Order: sequence, then structure tokens, then C-alpha cells
Amino acid sequence: MGISRRTFFQWLGASAALSMLPGTSEAAAAGEELATMLDLSRCVGCGSCVEACREANQAKYPRPTQPFPKMYPQGRVQVADWSERRQVDDRLTPYNWLFIQTATGTYNDQPFEIHIPRRCLHCTNPPCANLCPWGAAFKQANGIVRINDQICLGGAKCKAVCPWHIPERQTGVGLYLDILPAYAGNGVMYKCDRCWNRIAEGALPACIEACPYDVQTIGPRQAIVEKAHQLAESMHGFLYGEHENGGTNTIYVSPVPFDVLNAAIATGPGRPHLQSVPNPFHEEERLTRAILAAPLAGIAAGALQILRATKEDSHEDK
Repeated sequence: MGISRRTFFQWLGASAALSMLPGTSEAAAAGEELATMLDLSRCVGCGSCVEACREANQAKYPRPTQPFPKMYPQGRVQVADWSERRQVDDRLTPYNWLFIQTATGTYNDQPFEIHIPRRCLHCTNPPCANLCPWGAAFKQANGIVRINDQICLGGAKCKAVCPWHIPERQTGVGLYLDILPAYAGNGVMYKCDRCWNRIAEGALPACIEACPYDVQTIGPRQAIVEKAHQLAESMHGFLYGEHENGGTNTIYVSPVPFDVLNAAIATGPGRPHLQSVPNPFHEEERLTRAILAAPLAGIAAGALQILRATKEDSHEDK
């Protein structure tokens, strides 16, 4: 069963009166996780989604303080400074949470050009949230995976465990400057938060609202998965994201196989791949470690929140 945009707005209108912030009460109110489907056969690579993302999230972007503290031991954590390159839009950065990859080639003896909007896939069982030692990365009840920039220390564990290495660090900003400027993680990690604040207010994510070709559809995950399968069947196409990394809340549908697309795109830092990704938590040892770490991460997050508030009160008193 699909879900129309009108139905989605009606659903959001009903849920807007309820909180969509993290927590068990919000999970009960929201019911299901939201997912997005991207029909790659409709994307022309115009970049409207990228521009809309930048405009909508300007207030969330880092404002680093310079000069940056020296780290000890030197070389342990490299400076990552994108503040002078904010206009870079051909990869993921702390100031660019969405970009367009383009794949060209031939498939079944036919030429193709496929444009692929790339951002965080918002995994259903996100390693970044499960394994962040400080509890800074977390998953909302509605499926949005976020990083709390108020307590993130920039250690980049989230990036290391993400199969696509999505989060990007900006140095010179964040709590580490107040507590361990020479020894902590050297900044804050940033990535797409799927416009959690807009959804909480009953609006669509900016990238979806701005798209002139209706590339993206958002709705309850099960409905989106069913719609994606119907679309793939209609175009004799292929899915990506339904099972990758144990399942994500971003489902791509393409008329060209994803291994063909992956071979045709530029990958590397800030440019994620499209390879098949197994479920990392099938490994019993890793799952056990994540379960054991979760309470400790929660305690750490709480302690860092208190420390952050104390620092802010101290600054206001000066």
C-alpha cells in the first residue's frame, strides 16, 4: 500500500500536536518509523534538493573558533576545517549534508546517466548510535538518526563504524574546547538529520519539498518498502537500502543495478559507495558489545549535558 503526499500531510498534521523528540512516549505516539524512497529514474541532477538543504540547515552549521588548539600527542587527530570551503557541493562536508553523484555507462547495451542524491541513510539499527561511546549519536522514535552537537566530542567513532563513512568533522567547535581542548576528539561530527525540526513542526524535509520532479516520497517504512517494490517491479529495476546494514530508512529504486552504478561513481572521502552491506549486528560479539555499551553511553551523554549546561551558565555569569 502506497501513501500519497496528501495523506502524509494529514498524518503529519495529526502528529504535529504530539512531540516527535527522542523518548519512549514519542515512540508510542509516532508508532512507526518514517522512511524515504528515491526514484532515481526521475532525478535530473538539478541540485534543487542540495540548495534547499543548505538553506534550511544554515543555523545548524558549525561556527568554529580559531586558532585551533594544538592536539597531543600531535598527529593523533588531524584538524578538519571546512569553514573556508563552505561552498563545496560535490561531496559530504560539515556544511554540505547532501550532494548528487552521477553515474554514466552502459547497461544491457543501452547508455545510461543516473543521478543519485546522497546523504545519511538513517539505518534502522544504526551502528553510529549504538556504538558512540558518549551517547552523542542517537536514533529518534520516528527513525531519524541524529548527532547532538552540544555533547559530541568529535572522536569520529560514528564515522568509523558507518559502512558509508557519512559523518564529517569540523574542528574548533563543540564541548571539547571547554573540557579537553588538547586531548578530546578535536571537533564535532555533522551529517543529515532529515530536517527533524521541520518534521516535528508538520513540514516536509527541505530536500523533498524543493524537488521539482518528486524524486522522493516519505512515509511509514513498511508502506515505503511496499511502494519501492511496486516501483521496481514496474520498471524492472533494483532496490538499495532495504537490507543494507540490516535495513535503512532510505530506499533507492533504480533501473540500473547498483553494482553497475557503484562501479561508475567516484567514491572516497565524503563520497559514499553503493556496495552491498551486510548486517553488522549479526556478529554476536558486536551485538553484545553494543548492548553493554548502551547504558554507559547514556550515562556519559547525561554527564556531558550537565557539563555543557554548567559551562553555559558560567559564560553567562561573566
